[in-house]
Amino acid sequence: MLAVETADSHQVVIAGGGPTGMMLAAELALAGAEAVIVERRATQEVEGSRAGGLHARTLEILDMRGVVERFLDAGQTVQVTGFAGIPLDMAGLPTRHGYSLALRQAEIERILAGWVAELGIPTLREREVTGLEQEEGGVVVRLSDGGPLRADYLVGCDGGRSLVRKAAGIGFPGCDPSVSSLIAEVEVDEQPERSIRYTEEGTQAIGPIGAGPRVRVVVTEKYAGQGQPTLDDVRRALVSVWGTDFGAHSPTWISRFTDMARQAEAYRRGRVLLAGDAAHVHYPVGGQGLGTGVQDAVNLGWKLAQVVRGTAPEALLDTYHAERHPVGARVLRATMAQTALTRRDPRMDALRAVVAELLAMEEPRRTYAAMQSGLDIRYDLGAQPGEGHPLLGRRMPDLDLVTADGPRRMFGLLRDARPVLLNLGEPGALRTGRWTDRVRLVDAAHDGAWRLPVLGEVPAPEGVLIRPDGHVAWVGHAAGAELTEALAAWFGP
Repeated sequence: MLAVETADSHQVVIAGGGPTGMMLAAELALAGAEAVIVERRATQEVEGSRAGGLHARTLEILDMRGVVERFLDAGQTVQVTGFAGIPLDMAGLPTRHGYSLALRQAEIERILAGWVAELGIPTLREREVTGLEQEEGGVVVRLSDGGPLRADYLVGCDGGRSLVRKAAGIGFPGCDPSVSSLIAEVEVDEQPERSIRYTEEGTQAIGPIGAGPRVRVVVTEKYAGQGQPTLDDVRRALVSVWGTDFGAHSPTWISRFTDMARQAEAYRRGRVLLAGDAAHVHYPVGGQGLGTGVQDAVNLGWKLAQVVRGTAPEALLDTYHAERHPVGARVLRATMAQTALTRRDPRMDALRAVVAELLAMEEPRRTYAAMQSGLDIRYDLGAQPGEGHPLLGRRMPDLDLVTADGPRRMFGLLRDARPVLLNLGEPGALRTGRWTDRVRLVDAAHDGAWRLPVLGEVPAPEGVLIRPDGHVAWVGHAAGAELTEALAAWFGP
């Protein structure tokens, strides 16, 4: 047993300071919990290629917390998403953010890091988690510099090779890689024209960056091991596709990733939890990885904060796996389907043409655009099929409300990551009772239809209980036993 008499103690230790880890830290801070990030990088600089943008639901989450404009100012909006490279127009989706945002992960992390710093969350840099021991009442976390930390809970946001996941003994079943994609930015002596090709292995692409000699390259080959990629690997790959290496030299960065698809068998084991790539990895086609991790963090943050603060029982954390594991499994399934469709031979070309025809139809277009952008997620909160309001478990629409304090947007009521009981009926019809210090009660009016992605228009309710993650926990028309049960289940007895 590791001696911990002098170990620093924290409510939550977060292993990994990427987008998922930073978002989780921000959520914990907003909810009044104390956390520290452990990050191996000396700075927030991102090595190689990572995510290239944000989908609509992730933008909505950032909007709920009042920081979305920081990202919008740095990126470029595009009113499409895609499925296996087949564009899906997002027109008609009921959201203020009916677009994707093109923005490199380096910028996303820079902006998140600035927000985290504003919230006063410490980051222990140039250190990694090297081991852990769960004991009664907490976790002892061993670090690469030899100094232990003690935490009430440890959350592994440390990527697909997560040491936290392995040390906790959590299995990572799934599919082994079949192809490997090499992606790089290099200078060339011979400027190529922009080109995208699809082969039996997958996507092959090259294109200039600006007006200079620098190009970005993506080459996909059959999987033959996962070593550290080199400039010689890039040159060989270019020759294999285009018959020349274009005189490639002076790489800015070179990365390699595969189509491996795996998901943690459990998102929680005792006082250790997983989020982001530590919980699920897949080929980047569709661009859902970063957003899925951010949404993991927002689902977990308010729950974990309540548990460490003692206002909710530990069993609340079981809902994290119950809600997010099916979402991750669905992302993996959709990604594996898209990966297959990016490969080219006569049979796959025929299948891709059929899928493209289907996705051009109005209902499939809306359905898959909502799925790819994360707007259609519904958590199973226990209602039987055909029972309950269609809103239950889904994202709350960002309605324009009229309140005693004047016009308000629904998302504006969630800035502080606090739950909201929204009363749209007679003033005084709903009460928060003994949860007054935990749940904000807002009497409001809304003039207009209620529309949900995929489902379309739904009946306007008189009362809605909205969790801090923006999902609806109760729908009704008057205070009663069902509302009391929902308040107790989600915000403590």
